[in-house]
Amino acid sequence: MTTRRFYAPSENFKSETVTLDFEQTRHLRDVLRLRESENVQVFDGEGSEFFCEIETIEKKAAFLKVIQKISPTAPESGLDLTLAVALLKGEKFDLVVQKAVELGITKLVPLNTKRADVKFAGAEKKLERWRKIVVDATKQCGRARLMQIEKPVEFKEFIKNSASLRIGGENLVLFAERGGKSFSTIKINKKMIATIGSEGGWEDAEIEAARRNNFQIVT
Repeated sequence: MTTRRFYAPSENFKSETVTLDFEQTRHLRDVLRLRESENVQVFDGEGSEFFCEIETIEKKAAFLKVIQKISPTAPESGLDLTLAVALLKGEKFDLVVQKAVELGITKLVPLNTKRADVKFAGAEKKLERWRKIVVDATKQCGRARLMQIEKPVEFKEFIKNSASLRIGGENLVLFAERGGKSFSTIKINKKMIATIGSEGGWEDAEIEAARRNNFQIVT
């Protein structure tokens, strides 16, 4: 039987009950057509998941009884990976968000680069939609922790901020089509920041800026 999974933030858990918001309730009631006394799984976005029983379904909320804590279907990776990706036009970045969740990425950062073919201001407006995609993809793939997604940031600002967090140079990586080393030579830390450019690639100045800020260039 297909697992029916729902998301509720930790503040929605009270004692032995959990409340689903309007969007989750609509999916439970109108899409899956579930009813009282049926069982579902609810994750809190922070790594915990629970086996629950539906008690009451109202118009804007559903109330569930928490029966027991269970192990998530898809355990989190031991690699704490932040992925920074240049913005893409149309719905292409939506797919990036979905796949990043499925791959176990910890944090996704949309980047405004020199060759990004998206207006920066317009991309910021998409943040709410991307966060909804994160929830939907998490429900489908079995993770219990929500991937963080940041608001779009300028490339120069991102690499400077990343460099300030550096533990060792090997945990900062920029993938480029030229001028880099093989990924197989990179030492993988438990925490890593990886950066991917736009379809048009990086400008030379961007690659050099990354290098100056202790990013390893990988081809």
